[in-house]
Amino acid sequence: PPPTDGLKTVLISCQRSGIQPCRCLCSSDLNEPFRECRAPHPTPCAGISELQERTLIAVKPDGVQRRLVGDVIQRFEKRGFKLVGLKLLQATEGILAEHYHELRRKPFYHDLLQYMTSGPVVAMVWEGYNVVKTSRAMVGETNPAEAKPGTVRGDFSVHVSRNVVHASDSVETAQREISLWFRSNELISWDCCDHKVMYEP
Repeated sequence: PPPTDGLKTVLISCQRSGIQPCRCLCSSDLNEPFRECRAPHPTPCAGISELQERTLIAVKPDGVQRRLVGDVIQRFEKRGFKLVGLKLLQATEGILAEHYHELRRKPFYHDLLQYMTSGPVVAMVWEGYNVVKTSRAMVGETNPAEAKPGTVRGDFSVHVSRNVVHASDSVETAQREISLWFRSNELISWDCCDHKVMYEP
């Protein structure tokens, strides 16, 4: 329990979106060194694993043909996410069959595979706090007619069959998709110079 008798809180230090744990520092004398108080906090802080969350973003053949790759990358960089993997490739039916495994019984499945093999794809892995959920919001609804202006699909797409970009829909799905599209040695762990500005107190 937190100390109470004769003590007063002189500083509360909590980085809600960073890597430091919550702590309140209490002392009965402003000249005394601060000491940690393990009082419960209603909102847990982000840990290292949350900062290193990763997601797969893929610019589909229509996006590559329309030269939108730079626009997509720019949006994720400006948001503050870190690029840790990038490749231009001609997707094979084998990779796509695994990627779209859950859609294999849909009537549009074969048209989807044909479209995704019609030209090169740019696959990317982005890293950062809450990157999966945030990326989905940045990309917009699957149907561009329902996507809000300011999202990738809301700005660049008009039809659901040509919706420019793919984004993993959950952390678990992201892990599976990343392992499908990238070998481990194709992903680069590196220190970004703006990390302290964005995450640390």
